[in-house]
Amino acid sequence: MAQAVYILCALTSLVCAILLLRGWRAARSPLLFWSGLCFAGLAVNNGLLLLDLVVFPTSMDLRLLRNLTALVSVSLLVHGLIAESR
Repeated sequence: MAQAVYILCALTSLVCAILLLRGWRAARSPLLFWSGLCFAGLAVNNGLLLLDLVVFPTSMDLRLLRNLTALVSVSLLVHGLIAESR
C-alpha cells in the first residue's frame, strides 16, 4: 500500500510540474517558472523516496540526497516568491 502512495505522490508532483511549466511557457510569469521547478524537484524527491524505502530498503540510505533535493526545491520556490514581491 505504501508503494502506491509513493508512486502517486511522485506522479502528482510530476504532473503539477508539467502543467506549471506549460503555463509558464504560455504566459511567461516568473512565479509559474519557479513553482514548476519546485514541483519538478519534489517529483525527483518522491522518486528518491520510492527508491530509498521500497527498491533499496536495506542496501542504501538516500536520506541525505532526499533532504537535499527537498531543500533545493523549496529554496527555488522561496526565491521565486521573493523575486515576485519586488
